[in-house]
Amino acid sequence: MAPSVVTKRITRLEECLHTRLILRSTRGLTLTAAGERFLPRFLRVVAELDELLVVNSEAEGVVEGHLRVKGPTTITSLYLGGLFSEFQCSHPAVTLEVVLMDRSVNPLEENFDLVVGARAASYPNVVDIPLCMYPQMLCCAPDYMRERPELRHPGDLVDHDCLTTVLFGTTWPFETPRGALSVEVRSRFHANDGRVIREAARRGLGVAVLPRYLVDEDLREGRLMLLLDGFPLATYWLKALVPRIKMDKPAVRELVAFLKSRTQPLSPWDA
Repeated sequence: MAPSVVTKRITRLEECLHTRLILRSTRGLTLTAAGERFLPRFLRVVAELDELLVVNSEAEGVVEGHLRVKGPTTITSLYLGGLFSEFQCSHPAVTLEVVLMDRSVNPLEENFDLVVGARAASYPNVVDIPLCMYPQMLCCAPDYMRERPELRHPGDLVDHDCLTTVLFGTTWPFETPRGALSVEVRSRFHANDGRVIREAARRGLGVAVLPRYLVDEDLREGRLMLLLDGFPLATYWLKALVPRIKMDKPAVRELVAFLKSRTQPLSPWDA
């Protein structure tokens, strides 16, 4: 829908309610106090309408509709893409649009039916559904450490070249005997695809935090070595984020159930 059409419809809605719902500025759009008050009621109305529209297809036992899904670039390319294809084979009346993106996304604001991610971010009126643990490993090439000071504590990372991805950025979280610890590192190389950072780590460019599924083979074969084994990185979970108003949508319910069945009790890379 064209932005001009959206603007006209919002203006008409404000006229009908005799109140301003959205504040417009050069920085963007924000809800007024009235908009915040009306939003939960509008969400219920939309959910009821969606439920009304799918009653007939549910009665016939057919799961249909269009799903717009977002997934992280690397894990979607390696694992989730195959799962989405498998899901669609089982539900041919469902159409899928899969968007690969690594930044944190509010599915309600950006019109996604489901977002898969490993970031800790949560959003109002969005349901977080844990799928599986997403273990991370601190590693580097053996050649890199031969000419660098020994790493004995996460704080020592400030003296090292670090290779960063979108998940942690330059703030790396660790668990220590005294509790959680976050270390600000210096990024020599940054990329939004873990495979790019893995290659940089293999070539001895620095220390990297990478998903276990990406580096298991490298660790076994000695191309990379594990660092700070006594200071594990904070636990992250791969999760699905679904707008609350879409939780009753049959196609969304089926996709959530399918993803849980393929990530529990074993994650895709452990299966």
